[in-house]
Amino acid sequence: MSVHPLPRILLVLALVPLLLATGRGRAPESAAPQPSAAAAAAAAVCSLYCDTLDPSKAAQETFPVPDVNLNGRLLRLHVDDADGMAWASIDRGKQNDAVWLDRSWDGGATWEGLLGKAAVPATWTGTRTLMYNLYDPGGHRRGLLRACGDAQGVTCTAWAHTTVCAAVCDGGGTAPGDSRPVAPTTLAGRTIALHTDSAGMAWATLADGRAGDEVWLDRSWNSGASRPDGSSLGRLSVPAGATGTGTARFNTTDPSGRLYGGAVRACGRPVEGQNGSCTAWARPVTSRASAAADALMYSYNPDTAYWRSSWWNSAVALTTVIDYLRQSGDTRYAWIVGQTFRINRVAFPAGARSSDPIEGDFISRSTDDSEWWALAWIDAYDLTHDSRYLDEAATIATYVDSLWDSGSCGGGVWWDRERTYKNAITATLYVRLTAALHNRLPGDTVWLARATTAWNWFLGSGMVDASGLVNDGLTGGCANNGQTVWSYNQGLAIGAAVEVWRATGGATALTTARRLADAALASPALVEAGILTESCDAPTSDCDDNAEQFKGIFMRYLQDLNSVTGNSYRAFAAAQADRVWTADRDGLNRLGQRWSGGGSAAHPNTVDWRTQASALSALLAAG
Repeated sequence: MSVHPLPRILLVLALVPLLLATGRGRAPESAAPQPSAAAAAAAAVCSLYCDTLDPSKAAQETFPVPDVNLNGRLLRLHVDDADGMAWASIDRGKQNDAVWLDRSWDGGATWEGLLGKAAVPATWTGTRTLMYNLYDPGGHRRGLLRACGDAQGVTCTAWAHTTVCAAVCDGGGTAPGDSRPVAPTTLAGRTIALHTDSAGMAWATLADGRAGDEVWLDRSWNSGASRPDGSSLGRLSVPAGATGTGTARFNTTDPSGRLYGGAVRACGRPVEGQNGSCTAWARPVTSRASAAADALMYSYNPDTAYWRSSWWNSAVALTTVIDYLRQSGDTRYAWIVGQTFRINRVAFPAGARSSDPIEGDFISRSTDDSEWWALAWIDAYDLTHDSRYLDEAATIATYVDSLWDSGSCGGGVWWDRERTYKNAITATLYVRLTAALHNRLPGDTVWLARATTAWNWFLGSGMVDASGLVNDGLTGGCANNGQTVWSYNQGLAIGAAVEVWRATGGATALTTARRLADAALASPALVEAGILTESCDAPTSDCDDNAEQFKGIFMRYLQDLNSVTGNSYRAFAAAQADRVWTADRDGLNRLGQRWSGGGSAAHPNTVDWRTQASALSALLAAG
């Protein structure tokens, strides 16, 4: 695929009045007849950017399909694969010649027409449309775009991109491995199986059949809910003299479109009947962590740049993805770091991201929410070495420091701006954050002083009980309130101790971290039959949105401790990962709240992006 600089005409075409319109798909005069059920008028689609971005802002320009000669005019489709968008142009034209885009979500059967329609103005010989998205990650759809023109006749280019290309394109690939992620299905004595390889491609086979039997692969971008552009992929018949056959290999991710959660199934039909049968939907497993990360990214919306409906949980999920990027070397999701920062650094009213207004720089009245985001940007700095992320963490930490109050309970940061509660999570987040800033800012003394003061205050506050377990917070009388021992409170205390040890070099903090970890692993309040278990994991209860993510936070900081203590906790981490993978995973690699599995109709094992991020941290902790 060739890459060319943007043509000079794009520098001045902002002066051209664009006639933006949408309409029903219609068959161009030079194209084959199309189905009559055309798509309705287009609604704006957003991914990294929303529809109607100016082409002068394109990060890239490629020409994936041949140009078309339309009565002497040059009709061209331009594609920016870096942003997943395209635009159309017409050149060598005359006044009132028109150009537009068609977009299809079902492989070209129907389409949204006349997108960005523009006419060549007087004294000009060409014009172009604005840019439109090829993909809709929020809606889990993969589109096709083509350029169309009207110049004494109507015609269109071919569609782009009809083939999914990741490491290799659909129909190719010879990666090793042959796993069957779901059970085969049988019909009339035939066995129809789904196969995946180590590169994440899939194919279908039919065995024990006869000539004329058919086998194919279905692909869905929304976990099997629909497959408008992915039915009957690679369909073929068993040849004469054979009893079986298999399709070519097809991709289950489309990185250009930020579509990471493609699901596939194998289907077949015997020659003597019209009925067919399909396996369950599944996603491939290239590795445990990558499979879990793909399933987590399925719920990330590039347009809003967070995981919808939970603000602090999104900070933790982002940190988990960054952890995955650092540990695996996989770069497919590296773009979300800058996207999340760019989109969400601004202010938002209450309800847009959180029940609280977000005031800019990821700050709100909820102190711990702000701290979670600061730790995410520390992790982003460690991944990218981009100083703007470290600066952002320092900005948030400076705000949090303004809520330190020595006049109440001798110190500590308030949990909220209204100064209603001092608790473990706010305190240990502050310690981890301030110590981390010191460890990344050469010559610092200010953050070190704050970290050591806050750490000493936390240890003396009484929130750590005699057995080494961390209770939730303090009473109004500054005593341990005896509330639930949550795994994330224990985990952040461990993480704070490890970062203080890095900052000071003193053995005492590392000894404290080990005492906190050993207490957790020995406690029936946190570990049941060797598996990390929250109190709300009980068969007669459910965890709320917050608690769904607690165990993963514990595992992140236990992993940090493990890394500086000679793998002292490696066996425990491996046990968590193994149980999550064998007892808590479905065919789409979704991981639930209860790592030992189970659940009931009244209290099901919740599966959502929060539980996915939590369980991914368990997989990462095992290495």
